[in-house]
Amino acid sequence: MNARALHNRRHFLGATVAAAIGVPAVIPASAWGAAWRPAPSQRVAVGMIGMGRQATLVNLRQFLAMPDVQVVAICDVDRWRLDRARGRIEEHYGRQAASGVFRGCTATIEFRDLLARRDVDAVMISTPDHWHVPMALAALEAGKDVSLEKPITRTIAEGRRLADAVRRTGRVFRVDSEFRTTPGVHRAAELVRNGRMGKVLRVTVGVPGTDIPCPPQPEMPVPPELDYERWQGPAPRAPYTEKRVHPPKSYDRPGWMRHLYYCDGMITNWGTHLNNGAMWCTDLERTGPVEIEGTGTYPPADSFWNVLVRFEVKYRFANGIEWTYRTEQPYFKIEGTEGWVYADFHKIETHPASLRDAKIGPQEIHFRRKSDKQDFIDCVKTREETLEPAEVGHRVTSLCHLGHIAIQVGKRLQWDPQRERFLNSEEANAMLDRPIHKPCESRRA
Repeated sequence: MNARALHNRRHFLGATVAAAIGVPAVIPASAWGAAWRPAPSQRVAVGMIGMGRQATLVNLRQFLAMPDVQVVAICDVDRWRLDRARGRIEEHYGRQAASGVFRGCTATIEFRDLLARRDVDAVMISTPDHWHVPMALAALEAGKDVSLEKPITRTIAEGRRLADAVRRTGRVFRVDSEFRTTPGVHRAAELVRNGRMGKVLRVTVGVPGTDIPCPPQPEMPVPPELDYERWQGPAPRAPYTEKRVHPPKSYDRPGWMRHLYYCDGMITNWGTHLNNGAMWCTDLERTGPVEIEGTGTYPPADSFWNVLVRFEVKYRFANGIEWTYRTEQPYFKIEGTEGWVYADFHKIETHPASLRDAKIGPQEIHFRRKSDKQDFIDCVKTREETLEPAEVGHRVTSLCHLGHIAIQVGKRLQWDPQRERFLNSEEANAMLDRPIHKPCESRRA
């Protein structure tokens, strides 16, 4: 986005907000009841696609707390969620308006209508995984900057298309993962990247398993508030049942996260948090391994939910690092010739213990630390690269996909991270642009 385009879009936003609440287009911050809040023309106008559990309980809350953001449009195919989100947005901005009323947020069930709006600078996509890349590509072509929930892809090939599209369009892109802003992970990255662990030898990454049974499910009537055809989108057609989608009129954990039509399960879900941190620490975030082999277990054949229950994948990188990724508990551990560092969502440990407080000098590598949302919004303004751009997100997610493919194929695979092709398996290459929609039968529980 060039400076002139940004100015024109924000001028349009100012006029739109003014029309919505009946005040002049140039609004002093005090008119909103908060002198620290920038005028509408100086805010980043955000459209949100997907207003489910993650969007409503996490993403929307964060955007509403940011004075330099205005949520101007939302989209969801579930009208109950759509109406509730719009009500929350209008209540929030209404408390800041002199009149106490705000009616300036557009709600739609069609994401293309949101992308067509001239007053939307950036979009936050928080949909089920099977919609991530189609929507992100459409947003980029519409001239929008994009924050995309992890895992950003279902296949390695679509990840390459996404990263290339970001580069071609010049848009700002951020993987919406908070893991690089977690204090322990941030500290671990600076320690390892500045050589405090010596030469890195081994990496171990853990995520929880998914031992949650689900018996066969009956077909059910589609809830009246849900546009199920739009929800399915690019996924295979299947009869509606609650555990395929999400509980009606609820923000409880959705069933689609455990079904291979829509998601790869924990191997990419939390894997794109924990592997993300470890690849950042080891400066492997823009490449991939050269060798992969893995084992895993899927649920029994009669289980409705069918993502991997347990797995262990071993990788080798060209620089000799041995990498193990398995179901255990959420953490990563990086071992080097001078010590090791352990980090998870809450803590960091080192050996020797003195490494934890090692000083990072002014001329050494430092990483900025701010929330994922603030990093995205700041880069929308400055046009800088985010802390987790598309190429990095693609490589992190690819590491998880490579493990899943190796488990499906059942053999040690050789991988060319430059060409992004397997060297010894056409069966595996066929999976590069094809989501895994069913378990490998020989690896059932």
